[in-house]
Amino acid sequence: QVQLVESGGGSVQAGGSLRLSCATSGYTYNLNSKMAWFRQAPGKEREGVASVTPTVYGARTTYADSVKGRFTISRDNAKNTMYLQMNSLKPDDTAMYYCAAGRGGASLDIAGYMYWGQGTQVTVSS
Repeated sequence: QVQLVESGGGSVQAGGSLRLSCATSGYTYNLNSKMAWFRQAPGKEREGVASVTPTVYGARTTYADSVKGRFTISRDNAKNTMYLQMNSLKPDDTAMYYCAAGRGGASLDIAGYMYWGQGTQVTVSS
């Protein structure tokens, strides 16, 4: 049984930083897998923030334009944990953040992600 458990959310002022963690169990992370962070603000659709997939050349990452240069996705295979380092946070980053895992190449499209965590709330005040 695959389980994804997020942590690290909280409240922060604009310009601050947070690091989200996603502990995984029961999920095999190999060359046909992908993991990602999504977020959903009230009244808005869930959107992809960052994704990572292993390749023979190393991890391949993809970012939404809105977070490029501010957010960094990474994964510690020894700990079976994925991270999202968020710097220079803005009020527009306020949302519930979800960890997701699936099969296929790195993508910010929700399709192909069949495993989801319960979410962790991030609130950025101005």
